Amino acid sequence: MQFQTKWVPEMKIEREQALLMHRQRFGRAGKIFAAPARVNLIGEHTDYTGGFVMPMAIDFKTVAVVSAREDGRAVFYSANYNEDVELEIDSLERAPGGGWSDYPVGVVWSLRQEGVAVGGFNLSLTGDVPLGAGLSSSASVEVVTAMALLSHAGMDLPLERVATLCRRAENEYVGAKSGIMDQFASAGCVANRMMLLDCRSLAYEQLPLPVAERVVICNSMVKHAVATGEYGDRSSEVEAGQAVLQRERPGVKLLRDATLEDLEACRDLMSAASFKRCRHVITENRRVMEARKALLAGDMDRFGALMVEAHVSFRDDFAASCEEVDVLVAIAMQQEECFGARITGGGFGGCTVNVVRAEAAERFVATVRREYSGKTGIDADCFVCKPADGAFALAKNDGGY
Repeated sequence: MQFQTKWVPEMKIEREQALLMHRQRFGRAGKIFAAPARVNLIGEHTDYTGGFVMPMAIDFKTVAVVSAREDGRAVFYSANYNEDVELEIDSLERAPGGGWSDYPVGVVWSLRQEGVAVGGFNLSLTGDVPLGAGLSSSASVEVVTAMALLSHAGMDLPLERVATLCRRAENEYVGAKSGIMDQFASAGCVANRMMLLDCRSLAYEQLPLPVAERVVICNSMVKHAVATGEYGDRSSEVEAGQAVLQRERPGVKLLRDATLEDLEACRDLMSAASFKRCRHVITENRRVMEARKALLAGDMDRFGALMVEAHVSFRDDFAASCEEVDVLVAIAMQQEECFGARITGGGFGGCTVNVVRAEAAERFVATVRREYSGKTGIDADCFVCKPADGAFALAKNDGGY
């Protein structure tokens, strides 16, 4: 997504500033909403084959302010780009242009597919979610747009439908191959909890992060794009292998139903790449469920070991890491205060997620930044975070953010 800002951890989007910006631009007061970014602790590339994931929302967000207009038109304004896009709602068709506006416009299109009638509106957007870092800036934009426009239309939809229509916007309007985790997490996570999500049934469980630990996000500053390129290749390879298993193995409806024995039996019927991609997904689903057990037992050593196993699988079987990210993980795992580290997000750059002892979190950040700069010449942005509220929880504040 092209919704770019410099990643400044202490940057906060002030409610009053966003409301004032909207009123000055459009001459009307608006209602404000917010949707956070997310980081996925474990469970990568499992969501679009009905698997398991463990994300949490973090304190970077996209903020939207919406107000009505009477001419049946939609006007989107991006404060980050100082650019607006205007369209006629009733004549909206699928016509992505490849820019930032595809994501909010895609939500309008998806709402119409859902049967939600949206009258004319002005929508201003501002955000501090870093581009291409694997923290799901696009889902944050989609979810906040959906929340604002549902309020504008006087409608409430359950979490599952909001996440699904936002995923449709990304898959069918924008054209990015992604699962439902990002949108579901951005909408449905709650503060001080991590979410275990079954991406087939959409059943979920809110799990506590032990108070003695912190999650640290380290940005490699290597950016990726999910709508094009190798991300799409990897998901296509997974889907091709899944199709073979569905055809050859009774009872396999989605890849999450398959065992390693099923996969091995079909090895000669799929490409070597599909075999390895599917092996990552099958073993990753197991790791997510093992991570749940470790978390509930308070066994952070086991939880961290599973994170490292997940990174190795993502690097070797999924072939979607990069040198800089691997360096970040290696540096992290040399620090005694770090339980586990791995790549998070779609791959080919972006961020690592690290679980560290709370009392040593700042020391960990300083060491990682120093050593990463020394090895790569890149200054990594790092952020010590805790699980934040998703858009549904944020909207309970007087109906908005």
